[in-house]
Amino acid sequence: MNTPTIFNRYLAQLAGVIEKAKARPEILGARLHAEMLPFSSQVRATANFALRGCCPLAGLPPVSFDGAEVSFAALAKQVDDTIAYIAAIPPQQFEGPADRVCRDRAGFADIALPADEYLNLYILPNFYFHFSMAYAIARSHGAEIGKQDFDGYHLYAPGFSFEKPRL
Repeated sequence: MNTPTIFNRYLAQLAGVIEKAKARPEILGARLHAEMLPFSSQVRATANFALRGCCPLAGLPPVSFDGAEVSFAALAKQVDDTIAYIAAIPPQQFEGPADRVCRDRAGFADIALPADEYLNLYILPNFYFHFSMAYAIARSHGAEIGKQDFDGYHLYAPGFSFEKPRL
């Protein structure tokens, strides 16, 4: 699977989570822990990690579609704009030597990693981390989402639980 496909598949799943979360407005500012980012920032970080991965790997300058507005509509637009941007990058632009160096900032640390390490050991774990946090916040605050909303594959019958014994 190529890099744009990975990001756009899960960004589309994130768009679905945003759509379902908007039924509960309190989710926008909700957090899993007081020292963790709120839902809105987790969504933005997910979209930004997709771009922080794709741009250098495709030899493009970094971009971001962050906006000042904090709303479900603004988050959905950022995710949609990110998907469109990544989809417009020609696949051959991602081809290049695996040892080319990609640079970024991880918190307060400057990093410089070969492309394969940059993607697989830095970008993808952070992309999935922030998506998982957005999902967990939405789920823990009552959004009607399940594992299928995260990965697009799992499907369980309504009311099914691994934790509740079957009668």
